[in-house]
Amino acid sequence: MSSWPLPKHDYWSTPFAESLLKELHLFPGATILDVASGHGIPAFYLAEQVGHTGQVMGIDLNANQVTNARMIQGEQLSWLRFECLDMRALPSNLPSFDRITGNLSVMFFRPDRFATLQGLSAHLKPGGQIVLTFPSLGTFDSLWRRVDQEMAVRRLRKERRRFEAYVAERPSAEEGRGWLHKLGFERIVVDEYPLEVAAGHGRAFLQDPLLRGGFLDDVYECFEDSQLADEIMTAVSEDVPSFAPLLAQRCVLSGWKPSSEGTQKQ
Repeated sequence: MSSWPLPKHDYWSTPFAESLLKELHLFPGATILDVASGHGIPAFYLAEQVGHTGQVMGIDLNANQVTNARMIQGEQLSWLRFECLDMRALPSNLPSFDRITGNLSVMFFRPDRFATLQGLSAHLKPGGQIVLTFPSLGTFDSLWRRVDQEMAVRRLRKERRRFEAYVAERPSAEEGRGWLHKLGFERIVVDEYPLEVAAGHGRAFLQDPLLRGGFLDDVYECFEDSQLADEIMTAVSEDVPSFAPLLAQRCVLSGWKPSSEGTQKQ
């Protein structure tokens, strides 16, 4: 039995990580770069699987997340380390890895997701595999329709245009497939799995750490008037049954770098 299992209480990161592990091919002694590693899901699990002959490096731009991961690790798993690095601008002296993973990562590849993926692939060994998960286009669509409806009733044209752009900007599964194809990757797999997320009501909905951390905050940014934003989102939060169930799309993106780099597409 694993000493570092995926935490059962994490109803967001763990289901995405399970999708990642379903596609990832591991072996003892593998070297892995885990991007957007957060507080270590699934970096701890990966380190245990590759064993002390392997190396796992978890990187995250959020220094607090890196600190938390190091505190959880303590003196254990000496072949695992966490660093504060920007995956969009990796240092040139960073080595190449057998595997690159990124749980809930692709949405942080902005502003140029393809360029970020291209930069990551430069640090993947020929014959290596990359596996990424992210909430793809379609995630929480019922919520976004309800927000748009509230904006429409109030005739908020400027805010609606911004909101429409935000929703459309979310990466799709087919976009992900296109990126890997353009990079010349092989054995590409793209799958989506629905995930139902429990949503509170009223203030509990607005303060939900998952929804507020990266989803609802983006909606608030569509408004110049913070009081108007509060009015809109309060109305939405009091009407949760109209857009329940709240469904996310777990997208897993996997591909293999050709063993011969000369076969890659330019």
